[in-house]
Amino acid sequence: MEVFIKNCAGLDVHSETIVACVLKGRHENEVYQETETFPTLTKDLFRLLKWLESHEVTHIAMESTGVYWKPVFNILEDFFDITLANAQRIKNVPGRKTDVSDAEWIAKLLRHGLIEKSFVPPVEIRELRDLTRLRKKWIGHLTSEKNRIQKVLESSNVKLSTVISDVFGVSGRKLLNRLIEQGYVDEADVEKNIHGRLAPKKQLITDSLFGTLNEHQIFLIRQSWRHIEYLESLVLEIEERINQLLQNYHEELQLLMTIPGIKKDTAAVIIAEIGVNMNQFPTSQHLASWAGVSPGNHESAGKRKSTRSIKGNPHIKSAMCEAAWAVSRSRNRWLANKYWSLAARRGKKKALVAISHRMLRIIYSMLLNKEPYKEPQLV
Repeated sequence: MEVFIKNCAGLDVHSETIVACVLKGRHENEVYQETETFPTLTKDLFRLLKWLESHEVTHIAMESTGVYWKPVFNILEDFFDITLANAQRIKNVPGRKTDVSDAEWIAKLLRHGLIEKSFVPPVEIRELRDLTRLRKKWIGHLTSEKNRIQKVLESSNVKLSTVISDVFGVSGRKLLNRLIEQGYVDEADVEKNIHGRLAPKKQLITDSLFGTLNEHQIFLIRQSWRHIEYLESLVLEIEERINQLLQNYHEELQLLMTIPGIKKDTAAVIIAEIGVNMNQFPTSQHLASWAGVSPGNHESAGKRKSTRSIKGNPHIKSAMCEAAWAVSRSRNRWLANKYWSLAARRGKKKALVAISHRMLRIIYSMLLNKEPYKEPQLV
């Protein structure tokens, strides 16, 4: 096979050790090979850097193994052309498998140009990605704690959720605070703490708050309530940090928000997951496939079998599905009409993924050409 890279190295990365294999030379009959094992401590990673430089290595390949590749990538990325490979796509033939043979196999594949690079965004985007994913995690914990409070209230026959649509809104929070402080809420407390459209429901709210709360249940609610307040403060800090990082991507943020169904939080997730440089993806179809919103290909003997969507980036996929669901509920929008047309024939779930696919391809074109979203004419 043709040799594309003269001096290259393959790294087999583990939690405690890194096996590095260097291959040098243009022709198969004069290849120089050397293999060495390094610990994963920071000083040893710098020793690995010096060792690779001493062999005049220009290109490196390694598997994306858990999070173990990240510190190696961070130290070496400014000195070498690094290819981060999908472990499933460079799997060796089963049999005599060792760490040394794995490193040698990775180096051989890289030498002959047989490894496809995984998308690794720049440092600023990676930091934004960490923050948006952490925010999603904290919001999930918030929802869990709110559900836990609802469960305790229902078990004590406090039916506030049947009267107020949002128990954790402004009025609901005030009522819950009074309930936690004194163990009951009377009519005067209700009248003082409800606002707006809830005023006519004063008596109904008072009746719904009359339950069988005991000291143990109040203690449980108080613990969850303190956790909610703490998580909300953490989410606010994360959002401030996200806003600081988004200042460098103000233009792209505004472009994304022109698409119906996409607000600031969703736009931040999109930028964090796919970046703003669409040259990373050859076409919009590649981006949709990477995100996991494209139909799969499974054909054998001329027969096309399952077209189930492939696995991709779960974070961008969930964000796009949320945006697709939001746009489906809007009126006089081309994407909404497309959704309901597909849902009638294929079902809502498949229609949701199909609209996510369409929206992501639109985003690709918008970020590539720096143009806002233009609503197609309804026929």
